Amino acid sequence: MTWITRAETAADVDGIREIVATAFTTPDEAVLVDKLRADADAWIDGLSIVAADDEGNLAGHALLTRCHIGDVPALALAPVSVRPDRQRTGAGSAAVRAALRAGQDMGEHFVIVLGHPEYYPRFGFTRASGFGIDLPIEVPDEALMALTFDPAFPLPGGTIRYAAPFGI
Repeated sequence: MTWITRAETAADVDGIREIVATAFTTPDEAVLVDKLRADADAWIDGLSIVAADDEGNLAGHALLTRCHIGDVPALALAPVSVRPDRQRTGAGSAAVRAALRAGQDMGEHFVIVLGHPEYYPRFGFTRASGFGIDLPIEVPDEALMALTFDPAFPLPGGTIRYAAPFGI
């Protein structure tokens, strides 16, 4: 299936909330997206990406928001969500790829993700600890990953500071 990806519009907010709420077992991630959207320090217009079918039905969503590695600005990829009935169709991958392209096109250099170590390496993510990147909380080492868009900008070391709505 071919997915159409684009930045969210105001008309997508309820659909995104539904995708995120149904993709996870609790509503916490949907609440997180709403809080990030309301946080001027975290939200970057154009980096909330939806994947829709050719009829315009939303199936997937990927969100990049501002974080820092030490004092260096970076992007946090979270959450990535796909409607349960559209999982394993490529909607999530399409949304992630489009989000990463959009971030790179905006001149961003670094992205971090805390997620499934079997899924995110396909987008170029590698173990963050290899670059001296960590979190102020304990997480499995293989689950914290980082990406640089350009080898001319090597990943900085340091502790990740997520936007306030993440609560980390």
